[in-house]
Amino acid sequence: MISRSSTPVIMPSRMNRREVHSPNAEPNPSLGSCRLLLADDHILLRQGVKALIETYGVTVVGEAGDGREAVRLAEETQPDVAVVDVMMPLLNGLDVVREIRRVSPQTKSLLLTMHTDDAFVLEALKVGVKGYLLKTQPVTEVVHAIRDVSKGSFYLSPGISQTVIHAFLAKSDIPSDPLTTREREVLQLVAQGMTTKKVAGLLGVSVKTAESHRHRIMDKLDLHDTASLVRYSIRRRLIEP
Repeated sequence: MISRSSTPVIMPSRMNRREVHSPNAEPNPSLGSCRLLLADDHILLRQGVKALIETYGVTVVGEAGDGREAVRLAEETQPDVAVVDVMMPLLNGLDVVREIRRVSPQTKSLLLTMHTDDAFVLEALKVGVKGYLLKTQPVTEVVHAIRDVSKGSFYLSPGISQTVIHAFLAKSDIPSDPLTTREREVLQLVAQGMTTKKVAGLLGVSVKTAESHRHRIMDKLDLHDTASLVRYSIRRRLIEP
């Protein structure tokens, strides 16, 4: 049984152990020599978080304003922890986490989000997120989240339902995404209003290849106009309404 409280839930890395630890048990958490990547398109938020966590000994090795830059910096710097906003330009937070796992396998990702719906939280955990921090929490809570994620625990903000936790521990299945990472990337760019030519230039592919991706996306999703692709992207949390 996993207890619920007003404090965030920390799930240990060994999933067969059902212990819960409160981050408030340690009033002045030390983050030691943690090397961290900050990825958020809001400069003020990045600066605020950076100023706070550096007082705890964290070294911020990179700051990214979009998803593609975040992946590039993760590959270059190989950080211990990556703090990633879920709504990132050019590449969304979940795909950033997927790519970081590929280019920097030892990096643990902490997702910043406003979303509490069960399906999205479960998808994030299945993708490989080690921490799920709601933006409604005090900014100081990011210190506890980073500390626990860096030590190998899972961090979940309060407000995440018990159903999600049990589903994740039970390794329950969720509907698979029909799109590849590249197709989701193209979809996000199209939904953000980019032309096929601009998408091709940004991704370094031919216009014909970009158009081919777009047609495959429409076929797989059975959607046949840009407006429908935009609505789907909003539902999938690829872009904001």
